[in-house]
Amino acid sequence: MNNVSARIRWVSIIVGAVLVEVALFVVVLPLYRLPNGATVVLYAVLPACALAAYFGGLLVARRAGNRFVLHGALVGALAALIYAALSWKAALPATYIVSNYLKIAFGALGGLVAQRAAGKRAPSPQSV
Repeated sequence: MNNVSARIRWVSIIVGAVLVEVALFVVVLPLYRLPNGATVVLYAVLPACALAAYFGGLLVARRAGNRFVLHGALVGALAALIYAALSWKAALPATYIVSNYLKIAFGALGGLVAQRAAGKRAPSPQSV
């Protein structure tokens, strides 16, 4: 194992991504029981994905202690891959596709917030 992957907390990322997807299922699936539930879910899926990925990325990045944004983005990316694997045969509305991109972006945002809370600055391109 090289130095780069040794610093990435893969177990935390996997646990965080699974928790993001579990949280989404727990929140979104009951909405289908409402009258016009499919329509309600179409409106609820974007903010739900964004919030779940944000908090998943935030929690994992805080535990990581370094490479905060990368850890957050990896949580979102893995959560999107998990959902893609669960729904790979289904024809999905465009809203669901966009929500997976939001998972990556908001997971990274959670990592950025964790980085700022830790008082660390992102490395500048000149120092890399």
